[in-house]
Amino acid sequence: MNAVKTQIIKIGNSHGIRIPKPLIRQLGPGRVEIAVLKKRLVIRPLARPRSGWSKQFRAMARHNDDRLLDEPVPTRWDRDEWEW
Repeated sequence: MNAVKTQIIKIGNSHGIRIPKPLIRQLGPGRVEIAVLKKRLVIRPLARPRSGWSKQFRAMARHNDDRLLDEPVPTRWDRDEWEW
């Protein structure tokens, strides 16, 4: 673990820290989660929503598991309102 020293600073009505560039390079850009764990501040990246979905969809297609479970049931809107 690379550690650097920094200070907690006042930012408006809140407080914050500046995260040095070398640490940001390791973490990468994006959203993070901040928590206190055993009197330590822990910052970790949040998983991106739907991360890995395309890989899973490809695996489903390879296993022929990407089919609808039920037959589509057209509604009145489908019959009367939808335009092709």
